[in-house]
Amino acid sequence: MFRIVVFASGRGSNLKSVYNSIADGKIKADIFAVVSNKKDCGAIDFAKRKNINTYFVSNINKIGSVSYTELINIFESEQIDLIVLAGFLKKIPEYFIQQFEFKIINIHPALLPFFGGKGMYGINVHKAVFSSCMKISGATVHFVDNIFDNGLIIAQQCIDISDVKSPEEIAEKVLKVEHKILPDVVKKFAESKIKLDNDRVFLLE
Repeated sequence: MFRIVVFASGRGSNLKSVYNSIADGKIKADIFAVVSNKKDCGAIDFAKRKNINTYFVSNINKIGSVSYTELINIFESEQIDLIVLAGFLKKIPEYFIQQFEFKIINIHPALLPFFGGKGMYGINVHKAVFSSCMKISGATVHFVDNIFDNGLIIAQQCIDISDVKSPEEIAEKVLKVEHKILPDVVKKFAESKIKLDNDRVFLLE
């Protein structure tokens, strides 16, 4: 069985979208664990309700926390196939990324390479898009490397935002795209239908 770990810091709506696709039989996979930098967040609450393993990760020795080095050991022992960052708001250490090269993906609420980088998360992204008077926005799934929102783009989907009146409207529209595109990409990984060729990523049929 294809094994996944999801990292999240917030309410966990993208986690739920992946979980539901697995539960519905659309994705042949198993979520081994949910990892967060927050002990109290929607994603962790959801994982506990679904009897999914949870880990609180910290770069400092906080009570009840695990380090990224410990997570490496756990994930290698458990033969984790894919790590999904779904609203995880902390930068992943370089040594962790190198250990799981091309096995870590992230969902970003804009069309990269625009509106990405440090501080560009959540409503901050949508405020920037709104202020720019962009007529389209969307979501991007990309590989994670050592720079914020910089890794190879795996998939994107755009939407018309020409009639929106607030950043919150953009957020609502984009979230619907996120909930579609992320499970679709995870499904492709589970089916070994992701191909890298000459620094481009292809989704096979």
